[in-house]
Amino acid sequence: MKKVLYIALALITFAFTNASAQTVDSKKSSIQWTGEKVTGKHWGHINIKSGDVETKNGKLVGGHFVINMNSITCDDIENKDYNQKLVGHLKNEDFFDVAKFPEAKFVITKAVEKKGKNGNNYEITGDLTIKGISHSITFPARVDIKGNSATANASVDIDRTKWNVKYGSGSFFDNLGDRTIYDEFNLKISLATKE
Repeated sequence: MKKVLYIALALITFAFTNASAQTVDSKKSSIQWTGEKVTGKHWGHINIKSGDVETKNGKLVGGHFVINMNSITCDDIENKDYNQKLVGHLKNEDFFDVAKFPEAKFVITKAVEKKGKNGNNYEITGDLTIKGISHSITFPARVDIKGNSATANASVDIDRTKWNVKYGSGSFFDNLGDRTIYDEFNLKISLATKE
């Protein structure tokens, strides 16, 4: 009985010592957003505030990330006044209400090795929390783990209405015409951990 207990304890210890977490380097990481409407599109960036990538035996097993919603920028509008107007609108109650919800979060719940297009080698599932609302999302990603560092790249389409961001949505409002904003927006994510 004691022998079995020792073996079990050894296996648990081995499992935990093989798991490690690499801290995300926010300066080397970025999220580019793109939102489209009937008459065109806008894009910009959002900063990753903090996070880590969890690996075990050279494989991705988890991770969590905090996004600074106050950092939203618009990169396609050159006119300063119009740019600030759009960014201000994205930050107010019509969209992400950053005064009340300054952070968004993503927690990986499952990571499966799976070959795909464009060099993608993982299928990642996790809980995305925006405006205090959480939904599970799944998307392909390319993850490279070398020693104590990791990088990841992904392109994710998000249906904003699931997180109660309904402004200008043709799914909820009639007669919007060319003022309609499409429900889905895209996030191009590039992550790098500190070495």
